[in-house]
Amino acid sequence: MRLPFIAGNWKMNLTVKEAREFAQAVAGKVPAAASVESAICAPATHLEALVELTKNSELNIGAENCHFEQSGAYTGEISPYVLNDLGVKYVILGHSERREYFGETDELINKKTKAAFANGLIPIVCCGETLEQYETGKAVDVITGQLRKDLADLTKEQAEKLVVAYEPIWAIGTGKSATKEDAQKMCKSVRDVVAGLYGKEVADKVRVQYGGSVKPENVKEYLACPDVDGALVGGASLKADSFLALLEGGKLA
Repeated sequence: MRLPFIAGNWKMNLTVKEAREFAQAVAGKVPAAASVESAICAPATHLEALVELTKNSELNIGAENCHFEQSGAYTGEISPYVLNDLGVKYVILGHSERREYFGETDELINKKTKAAFANGLIPIVCCGETLEQYETGKAVDVITGQLRKDLADLTKEQAEKLVVAYEPIWAIGTGKSATKEDAQKMCKSVRDVVAGLYGKEVADKVRVQYGGSVKPENVKEYLACPDVDGALVGGASLKADSFLALLEGGKLA
């Protein structure tokens, strides 16, 4: 059985002071990693403080992006090598907001995914379709096309450590959520892509998260689906009580 994985994506929210207060509020309350794995993916400015405050906790810390090179003349970018050196475990790559607002391509996401693995990080690779693509029945084709490029040319050892987050763009921050049937269909499609690239044995190990207006009230419903192994959560992860409730809802039965 795949271990459920709930990760918060803070995006460009909270001050460092507020991040510290969050870490202190969840200290000692995060469920054991044997029942649910947890992570907060935070702005780069917050990472050092969060890693320090959670070092004796079950809570992992992740970044929201990284560059594909370890170092160099890339003003404003974030080195995967430095993230690893800080003690960061995960990094979100290919989020729809990065694709839409910053022009990230599947080829770039593939380079970042390889760089994350090369520097000891575990990528959370995002995919998802627009409302128009969903309504015209193209959702599976869209995420299949994305992931075949995003995940190309990994080793099997790398691929089986992957986390893939399926996030329908029309459900991010809108209050709309995919039905559990839609979430299961699409997360199964993600697993099918991985199986096509690296075989069923690898695909069976890959954890697939659903993201898009996930809340403590509906997280258990999504995780009851056989191919939904967790959630990538935005707004509901910004407050300690809400995040802890998400983890309780995501625990193994």
